[in-house]
Amino acid sequence: MDLLLDAVCVVDAHGCFVFVSAAGERIFGYPPEEMIGKPVIDFVFHEDRERTLQAVGDIVKGQAYPHFENRYVRRDGQVVHLMWSARWSETDQVRVAVARDVTELKRVESLRAALYAMSEAAHATEDLLALFQRIHQIVGGLVPAGGFFVALYDAAKDELSFPYHVDEQELGPATSQPASATLSAEVIRSGKVLLLPPDAAAHSMSWLGVPLATKSGIIGSVAVQTLHAAAGYGPRDVELLQFVSTQIATAIERKQMEMALLHRARHDPLTDLPNRELFHDRLQAAMLLAGRNETRLALLYLDLDRFKQVNDSLGHPVGDLLLQETARRLRLCVRDSDTVGRVGGDEFLVLLNGIPLHKHAASIAEKIRVALDGPFTLAGQLVHVSPSIGIALYPDHGHDYRQLIRSADAAMYAAKKAGGNRFVMSACADVLDEAGGGAPG
Repeated sequence: MDLLLDAVCVVDAHGCFVFVSAAGERIFGYPPEEMIGKPVIDFVFHEDRERTLQAVGDIVKGQAYPHFENRYVRRDGQVVHLMWSARWSETDQVRVAVARDVTELKRVESLRAALYAMSEAAHATEDLLALFQRIHQIVGGLVPAGGFFVALYDAAKDELSFPYHVDEQELGPATSQPASATLSAEVIRSGKVLLLPPDAAAHSMSWLGVPLATKSGIIGSVAVQTLHAAAGYGPRDVELLQFVSTQIATAIERKQMEMALLHRARHDPLTDLPNRELFHDRLQAAMLLAGRNETRLALLYLDLDRFKQVNDSLGHPVGDLLLQETARRLRLCVRDSDTVGRVGGDEFLVLLNGIPLHKHAASIAEKIRVALDGPFTLAGQLVHVSPSIGIALYPDHGHDYRQLIRSADAAMYAAKKAGGNRFVMSACADVLDEAGGGAPG
């Protein structure tokens, strides 16, 4: 019996070991004599205890359990997966069970499932944050990962960012840079695994970081942290995280490429503002929300006065710089919740959400007019332009996005016809002069 690779166990009616074969020490980590007389349930992994007791109850009633699986905690703190075959002996009032260690089999199965899940996540998640959250879940099923950190390195800009970090030591919300930033940076710099066992870190913390390597080089690092594993991370955890890091790096690279292509498809390549398609989508969504909440929004349509003269006299490169600087100034004039888009040439649209009155839209239009009326220094040249701005409000000047754009466009042409460097409210005969002034009611 002692030559068997599986452990043979005999347990009395009170649930205590009365016999454990020699293989028990290899599987459980305890000499058999240390297990005799102790309750079996004390060795079972805490999350599996309830269903283990239910199975014991069924076995005592005479039901055979040829393939029952649960987890035990070894003497060194490691968790082992066991497959049991057990029966109850009514004559001897004991249950006899044979335990087979299937930890390695489970590990291979978990790895296979994890790799498939990561590949699926790279295609199914909407953005990088959703991808990192899913990867955290997947890795957490393989190793203790109460803390989880992803650092990305942009070699072109020589910048290190931390787009995802969950630190179980931080009680408050995550900061822009986690406490393990220095450790993650060291992993990326060295390109090597960094393992901090519990006795080398504060609060019995164990930290493990590995580089994220691709064919083009190291793009970042992934790290896990635990406060609860007494033995900390071991060689098996290092090997496992190194293995999955390749899949993580591939998933991140694929998602970054996908998002870059999507961004280019929906943004103006010169100014990086939303293009016509994306702006229309946002405008329609904003109008639906405003209609549901019975609120207002404003749409500004603007065109640069004298832009053609700048292009013709100074050349297209200066014209491009002018459009880029115009986009930058427009962004500074509005809130983060608003949207600025370039819809062609020197024409821009500005979506202002939650604008209650005409005068509020007029106030922002005047702010934009002043910002764009100031001089531009471009390639050593001093350039002066000004905007013609048309304003349309929802629902006053249009009930669908096309009608609202037409109303704002018509008002913009009215402003340009009146001499430019001003804004006009749609469906209003009054033209507001360069000094701004209150919007018509």
